[in-house]
Amino acid sequence: MVRPGLPSRLESLPPYPLAGIPEAKARLAAAGRDVLDLGAGDPGLPVPEVAVEALREAAGRNELQKYAFQRGLPAFRRSIVDFMARRYDVELDPDREVLPLIGSKEGLAHLALAALDPGDTVVIPDPGYAPYFGGPHFADARLETAPLLASNGFLLDPAAIDAARGEPRLVYANYPNNPTGATAELGYVQALLETTARRGGILAYDNAYAEIAFDGYRPPSLTETDGWRENGLEFHSLSKSFNMTGWRLGWVCGGAELIGRLSRVKGFFDTGPYLGIQSAGSAVLDHAEAFLVGQVERLRARRDAAVDALRSVGVEVEAPRATLYLWFRTPAEGSSREFVERLMEQEALLLLPGSGLGAAGEGWVRASLTLPRDGYGEVAARIARAL
Repeated sequence: MVRPGLPSRLESLPPYPLAGIPEAKARLAAAGRDVLDLGAGDPGLPVPEVAVEALREAAGRNELQKYAFQRGLPAFRRSIVDFMARRYDVELDPDREVLPLIGSKEGLAHLALAALDPGDTVVIPDPGYAPYFGGPHFADARLETAPLLASNGFLLDPAAIDAARGEPRLVYANYPNNPTGATAELGYVQALLETTARRGGILAYDNAYAEIAFDGYRPPSLTETDGWRENGLEFHSLSKSFNMTGWRLGWVCGGAELIGRLSRVKGFFDTGPYLGIQSAGSAVLDHAEAFLVGQVERLRARRDAAVDALRSVGVEVEAPRATLYLWFRTPAEGSSREFVERLMEQEALLLLPGSGLGAAGEGWVRASLTLPRDGYGEVAARIARAL
C-alpha cells in the first residue's frame, strides 16, 4: 500500500505557537519540577456562578439537547444584543446581525472561506493571533503581513493596506492586542475601516479583550464607527473576560449580508455551540457588569505585581492598558525562542517567544497574567537566574 503524502497546504503550515506547551508542562511535572505556566492566555479564575447554575439547569431541559444550528439560542442572541447596546449604544438585529460562535477563534478562521477566493490578498498583523494566518492559508489566499512596531505603538499601519499587492479582500486587526497589549482609539479604528472599505475589503475586528481594560481606559468598538455594517465584522469572546476559555463560546456581529456569508460557510463545518452553554452565556451577559468589576481588579493587581517584579530584575516592560499579556524585549543574548527554551529547561518557567507569533515578534517575549499576584516574585527570580 502507498501511504498518502501530506497535502501542500498542511505541509507548509508552521507549528501552532502553543502546540508544545502542554507536552512540555506534562514532561516537567512528571520529572517533579515546579512548573509556572505563563504561556497560554488563560486567567485560571473561577467561572461566573451564574454560568454554572444556568448550565446545570440547562442539562435537564430536553429542548436544549438538540442541534443548535447557526442561529443558536434566541435568548443568547437577545443577551448579546442587549449587552452590546449597554456597552456601545448600538442597535443590532438579533436575527440577522448576530451569530453565535464556538469561541471567536473558529469564526475568525472560517471568515477567510466566506471572504476570499484562491489568490485573493489578505492583510494580517505580524505578530498576531494564529487563526489570522491559518484561515487564509487554508483558503489559498495571498498573505501580506503588516509588522507591528514599537515605534508605532504596535498599531497596524493603514498604509500597509494601501501598499498590499492586489486588492486586499480581508484585513485582520485586534485591539486591545494579543500579544503586544497595545491599545487603540476610536479614530484609529475608523481610519482602519475606511482604508479597508476603500480597497473593497472586509475588516475583521477581533475585540476579544474589550472588557479587560485598566486605568480608566475604554476600548472602542467597530460598531461605533461609521459604515461598519457594510465592510466590517466584530468578534467577541467569553473566554478571557469571563474565565470561560474551555466553554468555547463567543459571537460575531455585523451587517446581515456578511453575517449570512459566514453562517453559510459554518453550516458545512459545525452546528453551533451547545445550546446549554449558550444558555449559560446568556446568563453571564445579563449580569456582565457586576462580574467584570472584580475580574478587572484582580487582573489589574496581577499586572501591577508582574510589572514591578520584572522591573526589579532589570526587565524593561510597560504596564499595558488592557489584555492579560506583558510584552517585553528578550532580556538576554540570542533569539527569543532560545531564551524561552532556556527558561523552560532550567527554570520550569513557560513563556511564549514572540517569534512564534510572526517574524516581527523576534526579539520579544509574551507572558500571560495567569498566576495570583503573589506568584510573580518567583517568576522574576527564575528569569534573573537565566540571564
